[in-house]
Amino acid sequence: MNYTLLNLNTPVEIINETIGNGIIRSLGMKVTSVSDGFVEGFFTLSDKNCRPDGVLHGGTNLAFAETLAGLGSMLITDLQEYDVLGTQVSGSHTGMLKEGRAIGQAQILHRGRKTHVWHVTVRNEDGRLISTIHVTNMIVPRNGRA
Repeated sequence: MNYTLLNLNTPVEIINETIGNGIIRSLGMKVTSVSDGFVEGFFTLSDKNCRPDGVLHGGTNLAFAETLAGLGSMLITDLQEYDVLGTQVSGSHTGMLKEGRAIGQAQILHRGRKTHVWHVTVRNEDGRLISTIHVTNMIVPRNGRA
């Protein structure tokens, strides 16, 4: 499926197939739930997303947060007319993950015409906070249109 056709009614399975390339596939990220202004997903700790000592790499959490928030903005934007560009990611890591899954939830805080601001939490399977991240996306005309 062409990613510009994604919307809130697209089944999660199709979303995962459509966006599941590059860093998303490499880090093992999967989307589990989407709704208006909300995206949830997970990834399992592996040698591809951890530090040499086996602990989850903080950069993985930032990439995960930008992925969830970027998808959230894409699903509420007319991608035939506009593009979504990540412009700022800022996170605080408050815990470690040494095994299991990281579960992320992205909630929109600001939905403007030109910017979206998201708050993303990443927790372990027991609900303990690992990272809290803010993501800003810019909404720009696609190919000089709009």
